[in-house]
Amino acid sequence: MEVEPSPSPPFTTVEAAVRKVRLAEDAWNTRDPERVVLAYTPDSRWRNRAEFLEGRQAIATFLARKWSRELDYRLIKELWGFRENRMAVRFAYEWRDDVGAWFRSYGNELWEFDERGLMRRRLASINDAPIREADRKYHWPLGRRPDDYPSLSDLGL
Repeated sequence: MEVEPSPSPPFTTVEAAVRKVRLAEDAWNTRDPERVVLAYTPDSRWRNRAEFLEGRQAIATFLARKWSRELDYRLIKELWGFRENRMAVRFAYEWRDDVGAWFRSYGNELWEFDERGLMRRRLASINDAPIREADRKYHWPLGRRPDDYPSLSDLGL
């Protein structure tokens, strides 16, 4: 099976931008820090909530720590807007802690890409909301969200 290359800037079509967002979502849903960091430049700079990171190793360490605490993590991303080498994305993910309390985390990201399509800057603002297990909306098996699963907008998020 041939793998479709990841879109690179300049992003000129909605389809290319949506594809880029979906590839990012798919990678994050693997919960594999070593795979996820390959989408970032070696010197990528992040702001994630109040934490500032620089470089793939710092990002991988952060993601490993994140996913050791955020269990049963499932994420949906949605394109908000794009131009040239930048995108705005909104997202929500559900997870539980080690005592079984469930949360839905809502956020917005600003992305900037280099000419090869690697992300060189990511600015993320995120809020966590406790939810009851019965209020969860993400019920697919861990891993990639199925293509026919509703989007954030379809779920009313």
